[in-house]
Amino acid sequence: MKVGIYFCNCGSNIADKISSEAVAEAAKSFPDHPYVTTVDFICSEDGKLRFEESLKTERPDRVVVAACSPRDHEATFRRCLTNAGMNPYLMQMVNIREQIAWVTEDPAIATEKTIRAIRGAVFRVRLQQPLEKKQLEICPDALVIGAGPAGMKAALSLAEAGRSVVLVERTPFVGGLPVRFDELFPALECAPCMLEPLMGDLLHGDHSGNIELMTMAELVEVTGFYGNFIARIRRKPRHVSLHECIGCGECVQVCPATTMNDFNGSASERKAMDFAFAGVLPNAPFLMEEICIRSRGEECRACKDACPMGEDVVNLEEVEKIVERRIGAIILATGAGLYDASQVSGMGMGTLPNVYDALQFERMLSSTGPTGGDILTGEGIPPSSVAIIHCVGSLDSEHKAYCSGICCQYAFKFNHMIAAKLPNARVTHYHRELVMPGKEAQLIFQKAALNKKTSLKRYSNIKELAVTQRKDGRLAVSAKGEVALADMVILCPAVVPAEGAGTLAAMLDVGCDSFGFFRELHGRMDAAQSTMKGVYLAGSCQEPMDIRSAMLEGMAGVGHTLAGLQPGRMIEIEPICAEVDETRCAGCHLCVSVCPYHAISFNTERNVSNINVVLCRGCGTCVTACPAAAITGHHFTGEQIMAEIEGVLK
Repeated sequence: MKVGIYFCNCGSNIADKISSEAVAEAAKSFPDHPYVTTVDFICSEDGKLRFEESLKTERPDRVVVAACSPRDHEATFRRCLTNAGMNPYLMQMVNIREQIAWVTEDPAIATEKTIRAIRGAVFRVRLQQPLEKKQLEICPDALVIGAGPAGMKAALSLAEAGRSVVLVERTPFVGGLPVRFDELFPALECAPCMLEPLMGDLLHGDHSGNIELMTMAELVEVTGFYGNFIARIRRKPRHVSLHECIGCGECVQVCPATTMNDFNGSASERKAMDFAFAGVLPNAPFLMEEICIRSRGEECRACKDACPMGEDVVNLEEVEKIVERRIGAIILATGAGLYDASQVSGMGMGTLPNVYDALQFERMLSSTGPTGGDILTGEGIPPSSVAIIHCVGSLDSEHKAYCSGICCQYAFKFNHMIAAKLPNARVTHYHRELVMPGKEAQLIFQKAALNKKTSLKRYSNIKELAVTQRKDGRLAVSAKGEVALADMVILCPAVVPAEGAGTLAAMLDVGCDSFGFFRELHGRMDAAQSTMKGVYLAGSCQEPMDIRSAMLEGMAGVGHTLAGLQPGRMIEIEPICAEVDETRCAGCHLCVSVCPYHAISFNTERNVSNINVVLCRGCGTCVTACPAAAITGHHFTGEQIMAEIEGVLK
C-alpha cells in the first residue's frame, strides 16, 4: 500500500519547532515506507495546487496531512483529494501546529512528538475505507416558533418569498407582549396600531395562504437535520373555529364559569369561554377547559347553543392533537418574560396592595385593559404620587447580573403617560443606573427630567430600598434612611428568557448561556445563528431587546433561511455514521435510549436495532454503549482507533 505524508511548514508556525527532515528520515521505518513531501503553506492556493498535482503524479493509496487543526482545513484537503480523483475519506489529518508546535518549547521534543503522531496516523489511515456521501433534496419551508413581532416579521417575509411557513404560538393570539401595551418607547406610538398592519397581513394578507398559524400550540419533538427536519407539534383544543367565528362574543355572554384573567395581570375576571383581551387577534374566543363546568362532570352547551353561526363553530368535543410537519429550518422567536419581582425581598410584590410590576401597569395603561386605560389604585382612586423602582433583580448577582437594557426607557415612558393622564401626580424614580442608548431614547428622558412633578433618586443596591405599608394604607418607600410616601409603586423587573426556553433548547440541542437565553453561534459575527445548524434566533429569546432590534434579528434569520434553503437544491449527507451488525445485536434497546439525535429505532419483528443514516450524526454514543459490540462507527472503527494508538506508542 502506497502512503503519502504531506508536511506543512505553515511558515514559521511549525518549521521553527519541528524538523521536516527528521520526520522524513523517521518515515523510512514506518509501515509501507511512505514518501514525505514538504509544503510551505499547503492551505494556500499555490499549496493546494501543488498538493493536487502531487496526488495525481504519485497516486498514493492513502494520505496523511500533517498541518493545522482539522477544524480549519480538513474540508479543504478533502476537496483536494476529490479534485485529484481520490476518495476524500482516505486521508487522515494530524494537528502538529496547535497540539505540538504551539505548546512545546523544546524543538527536539516537539519533533519527537510529531514523529509519534504521524506514525499513529499512518497506522490508522491504512485501515480507513472509502466512503461515499449521499445526496438528499432539501425542504425549503420553515418553522417559526413564537408569534411576537420578530416571529411575525420572519414568517411574513418568508411567505412573501414563496416559502411555506408553520408559525407556532403557545398563546391564543399573535403579537406577543407588545400588542398588550398602549404606547411604545421611544416615540410613544400606539402599540396595537403599529402592529395591526403586520398582524393583518399575517392573517388575511396576500401571502397569508403560505402561513399555517397554530395558536395554543407548542413544539414537542424535532428529528432530522438542516434541510430535513421533522417537527411534531402539540395543538391544544381551542374549541372555536378560527375560520368560521366572527368574533361576536355571544358565546362569552352566556358562559356561567369565571376565573381571573392572566392576560390582564389577574386584574380582571374572564369567562371560561372568552377572548384573551379586547381587540385580540385572531378575533375569536377560546375555551379554558379547566375552568369550564364540563370539567366537573356537569353538562353545559350554553356557548355552543348561543353561537349564531351554526353548530360547527363551537366544538366542545375537540381534543388535543399531535401533528407533524417537514421543514428545512427553524427560527426561534420565543421572546422573553419578566423576572418574578416577588423574589426580590422588600419590594412588596404579591404581599402589599398597589404594588405592580411593569407588565401589570402596562395593562392598566391600555385602553383594552382592566381599567380601560385609567390609572387607579386598588381602591379605584387615581394616585397622587407614584414611585417607579428600576433594576428590580437586574445588575444584581443574587438575581440577574446583567442589565436588561430596555427598562429605563419604558420607565420614563410610564412617567410621560402618568403625567398625561394625571397632571398633578408626583412621580419618583429610584434608579441604579440610567441606560438609554439610541438617537431617540434621550428625548423621553429629558421630558421626564424637565417635569417639575418628577424627581430622580439614585441607589447603589436594591437592599437599600424597602416598600412598606403604613396604618393609613399608603405605601412608604425607604431609601438610605429617607422615607417617601406613594399611593402606587411600579417595579421594573429584569427581562428573563420566556417560559419553557430551557426545555426547547434541550429538544433542539441548542445551547443556552449562563442566563438561560439561547446562545448565539458567535455573539458578534453570527448573532442570528444558534449553535445548531439550521436553527436561527430572532428577537429577545437571545437577550433583552426592543421591537426594532427584534424585527431586525427576525429578518437576519429569514436571510439565512432563504440563502441556504433554495428549492431544488441538494444537500450532502455525511457518510461518517454508525451501522448495526444484525447478527450480533442482542435487542437490548440501549442504543435507542442513548442516541441524542433519535436516529435509532427498534425492529420488533427481527428484534434488532436500525440506524437511520439520514438522522445519524456519527457521534459514536451508541457504539460505546452497545454491550454486544454490534455497532460500528464508520471512519472511527475500533480497529482504526487502536491502530493509531499502537502507532503512537510504538
